[in-house]
Amino acid sequence: MTRILVVSDEESKYIWDHFEPKKFKNVDIIISCGDLKSEYLSFLVSMINAPLFYVHGNHDTKYKANPPDGCECIDDKIVIYKGIRIMGLGGSYRYSPGEHQYSERQMKWRITKLRPRLWLTKGIDILVTHAPAYKIGDGEDLCHRGFECFVEFISKYKPQLLLHGHQHLNYGRNQRIHNFKETEIINAFGYYFIEL
Repeated sequence: MTRILVVSDEESKYIWDHFEPKKFKNVDIIISCGDLKSEYLSFLVSMINAPLFYVHGNHDTKYKANPPDGCECIDDKIVIYKGIRIMGLGGSYRYSPGEHQYSERQMKWRITKLRPRLWLTKGIDILVTHAPAYKIGDGEDLCHRGFECFVEFISKYKPQLLLHGHQHLNYGRNQRIHNFKETEIINAFGYYFIEL
C-alpha cells in the first residue's frame, strides 16, 4: 500500500501553519497538481520524508525564476517511483496569452510525444494534470474547461488515478471524486490523502 498526499491550488493553513509530523509520517509520495507557492512545495518536501512531484498550474509563472527546492517537475514526463508509473501534463485550457495554457490541439500533441515512453512503460498508473477532464468535474467557462484528450487518454490507457486541480472546491460547488470507466478522478484542491 502506497500513501500519497496530493495538493493543489490553495496552501493549507492546517499544514503550513500547524504542521504535525505524526500525521504525515506514513506519506510515501507528495504530488502537486499546480497553482501553489514555490515556498509551500519546498516546505512540504523538507518536512515530509517523501519525494514531491509536480506539474505547473496556469498561475505558476514564478517557478522559472524561483523553482521549488528539492522537488521534481514531471510536466511532459513519465517517472517511476517504487514501481508506480506517473505521468505529468500541467497547464490549463488556453483562455488568454501566457504560459502554461494550451489549446486542445496542443495538449493532444503533448500526449502524442509521450507515446513511445507510454509503450515502453506499458501504460501508467497515475496521470497528474492541472486541468480536469472535459465534462468530468470541470467548469462552464473557458478558463476552467477540461480537456477532451484527457477523456480519450483515460479511455485508452486506463490509469488507476487521474489527479487534477484547477477547480476549487470552495462553497460546495464541485465534488472531489468522480469515476470514469476504470479510472478514479480526484480533485486535489487543498490537500487529500490517497491509498494506492
